[in-house]
Amino acid sequence: MKISARRRIVNAVMLSLSGICTLLVISVLFFILGYLLVHGVKSLDFDFFTKLPKPSGETGGGMANAIVGSGKVLLLATLIGVPIGFLAGIFLAEFSGKTFAFTIRYVVDLLNGVPSIVIGIVAYALVVRPMRHFSALAGGVALGIMMIPIAVRTTEEFLRSVPNSMREGAMALGATRAQTIFTVVVPAAMSGLISGMMLNLARVAGETAPLLFTALGNMFWSKGWLEPIATLPVMIYNYAIAPEEDLHQQAWAAGFVLLMLVLAINVTARMVINRGHASSRR
Repeated sequence: MKISARRRIVNAVMLSLSGICTLLVISVLFFILGYLLVHGVKSLDFDFFTKLPKPSGETGGGMANAIVGSGKVLLLATLIGVPIGFLAGIFLAEFSGKTFAFTIRYVVDLLNGVPSIVIGIVAYALVVRPMRHFSALAGGVALGIMMIPIAVRTTEEFLRSVPNSMREGAMALGATRAQTIFTVVVPAAMSGLISGMMLNLARVAGETAPLLFTALGNMFWSKGWLEPIATLPVMIYNYAIAPEEDLHQQAWAAGFVLLMLVLAINVTARMVINRGHASSRR
């Protein structure tokens, strides 16, 4: 009886501690959202999404160029990082041996742990210096490099979750190894792959340091991919350290927009995962 009572007490204590820690985590998120909401929403208006920034000393304006610029840089990063990581993940999941796969996974994990500012310096040396100017291309390369390790591990994990019976059934019907992978295995893991890539995109969307070394920034519209380009993280950084109060309010508004973008991507990814699980149970 004493042992049973002690177990119940320990269980109640640990359950209470777990609930308190959960509430703390949720409260931090809602505190950040609320803080940004209070400080940023009052600066959000139609001009913020449609107009260019005003010169220093003038009030008003918007960040239309930074919103479009972030979209362009993230699109380029996705086109660079996702295909490389996807194909490398397929190789690790379907073709590599144990020793070689362990080496590649170790290297990928090391790359994932490299500070983002170091990635920015590498992209600066590889792209900016040879071109002799900052550009959206350089920013996309920097963020694309950051997306590669997560894309590799995401692809590998979701492909490994596909039952081997599906591979064996396809090959028993005469399909080649490549046909089995791209017509059976990849479609079976598609919902997980899409959600993983979306979470990967959300992870790099708020990176500032690599873009300071590559995209730099621009107060006007950028033509094409080979000019300096404005992005939301860099604009937030520049406005936050500026002396004008109006720029501080613009930075709060941009931070709120960026956080809502990341939150929307995460929620969409979770919905894709849940829909994939629901369809697999049918």
